Amino acid sequence: MFYLGMFQEPVKILTVALLIILTVYLIRKSIKLFFDKTNLLDVKREETLIHFANQVTKVLGLLFFFIYVLSHFFELARLFTGSVVVVGALALIFQHIIRDYIMGLTYLFERQIHHGDYVIINGNRQGKIEEISMRHLKIRQHDGYLYTVSYSSITELQNGNRGRRRVTESLVLNYRQNPDDAFKVMEAVAQTCNEKYAEYLLKDENDVPVERFKFNQITELNVDYRGHQYSLSGLVKEEDFVEAGKKVRYELAMAAYENDLLMAESFNTSH
Repeated sequence: MFYLGMFQEPVKILTVALLIILTVYLIRKSIKLFFDKTNLLDVKREETLIHFANQVTKVLGLLFFFIYVLSHFFELARLFTGSVVVVGALALIFQHIIRDYIMGLTYLFERQIHHGDYVIINGNRQGKIEEISMRHLKIRQHDGYLYTVSYSSITELQNGNRGRRRVTESLVLNYRQNPDDAFKVMEAVAQTCNEKYAEYLLKDENDVPVERFKFNQITELNVDYRGHQYSLSGLVKEEDFVEAGKKVRYELAMAAYENDLLMAESFNTSH
């Protein structure tokens, strides 16, 4: 009898764990089967919802399992209400978690993001979305690093419309650079890009570019206390976004070299 009592609780816990795993599997399978049998949404939207549902079921499954295990060793009501310090700490923790969940649901159901989208986060992180979870995004950057960002820390999210991307590249030039000379060079670069890379531009139904490469003049002053930013942009096809960006950067670098433009330099540069 002693041995039976000793193994009874572990068997119960293992049984509950297996039931939770089976339930999660069936829910995921049902969701995937539903989307496979229907055409209510586009493929990219379906992939995003399936990916998100997998994350939600995983978290909920773990949560239910831990609650069940804790209920066998503690009186949960006394544990959570008996200490003001514990309650206060949990309130602070869950405040950020709940905010992440709410913002994540907002991004998802307002269709601001999709699995596989190319995004720019807070102006300094950019790449393709590889994972959409309940609390964060994971994007694969061009350098190969996987960047994780919680929804509550996102202050700015840029996402090109499906089928189109706006290439925006710039030069930061020294204060001593004559703006009139820089304007002439940048206008020439925009014209060169329109002539050499017209195949990258997004076309309308009449095969006319929706937005050609154009010089946007001075887009920012006093960049990091080093100089002024001159930029150009153009609307390109989604599949050509990366390649078009490389070509535009090359033309800017070559123009800066050939015309002896004064590039901004860091005050911390040591020689």
